Amino acid sequence: MALQHRNQRRRRRMAEINIVPYIDVMLVLLIIFMVTAPMLNLGADIQLPQSAAKALQDEKQPVLVTVDQQGNVFLTLGKSAREQVDDEKLVNDVSAFVKQDPKVSVMLGGDKRVDYGRVNQVLGLLQQAGVAKVGLMSQPEATVVPASHGKR
Repeated sequence: MALQHRNQRRRRRMAEINIVPYIDVMLVLLIIFMVTAPMLNLGADIQLPQSAAKALQDEKQPVLVTVDQQGNVFLTLGKSAREQVDDEKLVNDVSAFVKQDPKVSVMLGGDKRVDYGRVNQVLGLLQQAGVAKVGLMSQPEATVVPASHGKR
């Protein structure tokens, strides 16, 4: 009888999966993605001017046109790879893309060190391609955090 009573006290194994390690792995992956996401590059190495405007939310992939410091134009159509284009190819490619989807967003980003006349010229080429609205890309303004003067 004592033997039977001892067996009842033994802890029964539960048939549940411990998900805590899976949650730990997911949080580590989330941190890795959060750290690497800002390192991704939209295209050419350009320094955008500062702006207080908020980013627009759009489900469609926009057409990205960027002008680097030397005045070279780079084009990214939707999910395709970024490529350097001349003025004629820019007009032809954007015109064909806009004919497929007239409501596509077109974003123009010019390096802050490039001549404004070149950015204005590219804007004119986009109008020539049939683009009605062009958004200008900029960097969000950096928020200044005051340094603490006290010692801990």
